[in-house]
Amino acid sequence: MAEARFSVLSEEFDAAPERYFGWLREHAPVHHEPTVDAYFVSRYRDVRRVLEDHEAFTTETLQQRAEPVMRGPVLARMTGAEHTAKRKIVVRSFTGPALQDQVRTIRANAAELVTPFLPTGRIDLVNDFGKPFAVQVMLDVLGLDKEDRPRVAAWLAGVGEFITSVGLTDERRRHCLALALELEAHLVPVIEQRRRHPGTDLISTLCTAEFDGVAMTTRDVTALVVNVLVAAVEPADKTLGLLFRHLIDHPEQLAQVRRDPALLSAAVAETLRLTPPVQLVPRLAQHDTELSGTVVPAGATVFCMTGAANRDPEAFTAPDVFDLHRPDLGTARSFTAAARHLAFGTGLHQCVGAAFARAEIETVAALLLPLFDRVRHSPGSRYRETGLYTRGPVALPLDFTPVHHGVPVHDGVPGQV
Repeated sequence: MAEARFSVLSEEFDAAPERYFGWLREHAPVHHEPTVDAYFVSRYRDVRRVLEDHEAFTTETLQQRAEPVMRGPVLARMTGAEHTAKRKIVVRSFTGPALQDQVRTIRANAAELVTPFLPTGRIDLVNDFGKPFAVQVMLDVLGLDKEDRPRVAAWLAGVGEFITSVGLTDERRRHCLALALELEAHLVPVIEQRRRHPGTDLISTLCTAEFDGVAMTTRDVTALVVNVLVAAVEPADKTLGLLFRHLIDHPEQLAQVRRDPALLSAAVAETLRLTPPVQLVPRLAQHDTELSGTVVPAGATVFCMTGAANRDPEAFTAPDVFDLHRPDLGTARSFTAAARHLAFGTGLHQCVGAAFARAEIETVAALLLPLFDRVRHSPGSRYRETGLYTRGPVALPLDFTPVHHGVPVHDGVPGQV
């Protein structure tokens, strides 16, 4: 394979990027893509360096990539005291007692959405369940009307397309911006109402929080709400689908998880390592910097390839193998700032929702696994993933033993089934 003929934007790469990760790391660890004038970094040590050196590689690229559809400042673009204060507000809303309340919300929504499919013994885990579930949970957390789920999902699809497209046509750009404006118009009256009559939801928390003794503006709150929606919704259905795909494809590990639900954390962590739903993390080079023998010029966009980095044999033994007992991952730290895998990024702008993501996927999987007895891929189904920036299953049709009783209800933590 000659580098001049290789493109991460090609249909061949989209069909199976993991086939090219090894070649990239060995022959083109800092691959320049001329059509978008950006550098794609694939080695673990280089990706970690770019993400941790926030002075040499900043998040300024998000000003054009995200803020137009976020309708205001993005958390990952902030620095200093503002970043610390606002990040703390968001983190506090997804940890501790707040997280325990959200676990109950997650479980209730999962039970509601899966129940109609139980007597049939058949479900598309991505389209029938995962996508509506991811949106519905966040609507509950934000205190928004769940009846608006289809509209919010459509708006978020436009916002997500704008942020994650490496090459966006003018027509699609206008379409995505129009959807973002519709989402903003939907949120602003709610935000203003919560200022006057705050409740216990996340929007109320943001409306009543202060930075330097001053309440955040409606624009600030809108941007944070959209930020939270996109960050929580976009990866959730993908991670759930990928988790079940890996477990079904490794029946001995699925059996182990069924016997010991405490292993779910390890299964989720290994899913995130092997197939992170966010495959690219953009940064902007502030000055000429050498990475693996290639000079990345000042002002260049750099895409950190987390999918390739997480499969680097310099970082993980047998990196292309799904192994929930992997000794070089560390389940306990996989959802913290000390995570060895890079699915949540790393450094100053590591994902603030790691604890919520863990609780969400573990809670749902702990509820579904006992219900999906003899779960297997539906006969005739063809598994396919898609996406360059974010990636996950297009669909995941599953067959299982039909269930003719209701979903057991338990209050508590993930793993109580």
